[in-house]
Amino acid sequence: MLQVSYIKENKELVLKGLEVRNFKDATKIIDAVITSDENRKNIQTELDNTLAEANKIAKEIGGLFKNGEVEKANILKEKSGELKVNSNNLKENLAKTIEELKDLLYQIPNIPNKLVPKGNSEDDNETTFQEGEIPKLHDGALPHWELAKKYDIIDFELGNKIAGAGFPVYKGKGAKLQRALINYFLDKNVTAGYDEVQVPHMVNEASAIATGQLPDKEGQMYHDAKDDLYLIPTAEVPVTNIFRNVILKEEDFPICKTAYTPCFRREAGSYGAHVRGLNRLHQFDKVEIVRVEHPNNSQKALDGMVDHVVEILRDLKLPFRVLRLCGGDLGFTATLTYDFEVFSTAQDRWLEISSVSNFETFQANRLKLRYKDENGKTQLAHTLNGSSLALPRVLAGILENYQTPNGIKIPDCLVKYTGFDIID
Repeated sequence: MLQVSYIKENKELVLKGLEVRNFKDATKIIDAVITSDENRKNIQTELDNTLAEANKIAKEIGGLFKNGEVEKANILKEKSGELKVNSNNLKENLAKTIEELKDLLYQIPNIPNKLVPKGNSEDDNETTFQEGEIPKLHDGALPHWELAKKYDIIDFELGNKIAGAGFPVYKGKGAKLQRALINYFLDKNVTAGYDEVQVPHMVNEASAIATGQLPDKEGQMYHDAKDDLYLIPTAEVPVTNIFRNVILKEEDFPICKTAYTPCFRREAGSYGAHVRGLNRLHQFDKVEIVRVEHPNNSQKALDGMVDHVVEILRDLKLPFRVLRLCGGDLGFTATLTYDFEVFSTAQDRWLEISSVSNFETFQANRLKLRYKDENGKTQLAHTLNGSSLALPRVLAGILENYQTPNGIKIPDCLVKYTGFDIID
């Protein structure tokens, strides 16, 4: 969430940033925020003055009664009653105005970094890096969903029976490969300086609001209405909320966390080959990295996170590319995002397997995540997160790119985790 003070002091910059995002009615909403904040300040001033006058009168009434001036005291008591009614009305108006202001702020996405290109959709994203030779597959090579059936390592029909479409069952060597990827990703992250945490797989509304999932993505989240809890769409939500309502010291930076969790998303509205198999699931496994940084270091930290994911993909020897998202494809809370895609040789297309983002102060403002600077002044920290990595499409890439006529080879870096080097 943007700070009102930032919006008022940088109105034209904010409007230009929203233009990069193709954000509709930007001027209307920004003007409404400024007007609402002025109303809030005016009501607050009137309320403060009313309460000050009421306190003054209360003291005078006590003195009048003490001196036997009952008639004057009663007149002031009547005045005091009027002030009490007025102050209560002002408090109600103030609460209403604050809520209206918050609702307006919730509608405004983060301001894009200057590196973010203009564009309307994923077609306008910029490729910043590409590496790895796309392998030539043997005749009769199969897409991963057919490989999964052939080698009996993932059962999509059984998952559909148990829960529904988008909930696969991993079996035998498929389950071991899944577990191997999780352990490998966690070990890589811990070696790189990230502290591992295990977090709840459900969060309350306050946590979902704090990281920006609500009120923007209600339709994508599974919600338990009885207990008012949400199944997490990513470990980013519970891990980042560890620091909600926290004031840090400058020496606490950087804070680096990693976590494995299942993730739950409705992912409705898409059909066809692009959602077959592991391409799009309602439940999937992911290892996440989260950083809390000093504002002066967050861009450098983002670059370091990108380099870290690059190293993992090099270890896996998968052909991949890195994209800088354009304004039209940038997530609501992010100021700058790099997407990673692996090439699916059997499907002849790129599959997104990671997003690494800097949110700067956007999440921290909602989280009330602050630090004391060298002058003792309270400032907002910066937050970042990235997938390191999402398993389904990485697994799809491995199955398809590593297939041979005699089985599916296991990437060398995973063999010590799987205990086998081929699925046959």
